[in-house]
Amino acid sequence: MTILKKTTLVFAVTASMHSMYSMAADFEFDRPGDGFSTTTTPVGRLAWEQALPTAQYQEFRTLTGDKGNQTSLKADMLLRTGLMDGLELRLGWDGPAWSKTRFQGQHFEDDGLGDVTIGLKKSIDLKDDKLTMAVLAQALIATGNDGFTAHDDIYMLASSVNYKYSEGLTTGITMKYEVQNSDWAVTAVPTLGYKIAGPLSGYSQLVYRKAESQDYEYGLGSGLIYALSDRAQLDASIGVDLQGSNKSYNGGLGISYLF
Repeated sequence: MTILKKTTLVFAVTASMHSMYSMAADFEFDRPGDGFSTTTTPVGRLAWEQALPTAQYQEFRTLTGDKGNQTSLKADMLLRTGLMDGLELRLGWDGPAWSKTRFQGQHFEDDGLGDVTIGLKKSIDLKDDKLTMAVLAQALIATGNDGFTAHDDIYMLASSVNYKYSEGLTTGITMKYEVQNSDWAVTAVPTLGYKIAGPLSGYSQLVYRKAESQDYEYGLGSGLIYALSDRAQLDASIGVDLQGSNKSYNGGLGISYLF
């Protein structure tokens, strides 16, 4: 091999590696929070987003006025892979789950497997350096065990729009439209993202949901994200439901990696 060919090969490999890591640098994970990013997984890459785990504490009251509470844990996960430029396939699973219910001085434990989801996300080129958008079509397949399933399939169409004010501040909104057994529900998730220091950033969001024949639901969520590298992150989040007299909290830890 001549010196010219060797030099050309070295430059080609270097350019390819630079392109690969540039794509990784522009990529964003969807954890944590109730919204989703406007970026898609690069072609031929796989993103693994794993809860360690997700937790929920919920109080309830029966029609007779008796009080109880339930604590649940689940190790939900999401796999994302790029099919083509700007289009990704998403496979999710609510994972193994466990719950403990306390009622009238007794407690009941249960465990099982959750539902699965499959979807496609497409990023939309708005020809703007600061404004980005993506749409998501997703189906939840109710394959989980009793106590850890939605019981009926849920079909969702969603959009996410983000605006980058500066290097340290972004805002966005995710809109979700769902149908289950001909009943519709709409969810709006305005989100504020901000840099804190170095690789540490945070987010805050409001969750508004209205399901057919149901009362309005409101919630607040916030979390921290620590970027280990362009391809890996750790996250921690916490949220609270605001409607009704029954208390409900959720939170969790997670790890994400781009292969």
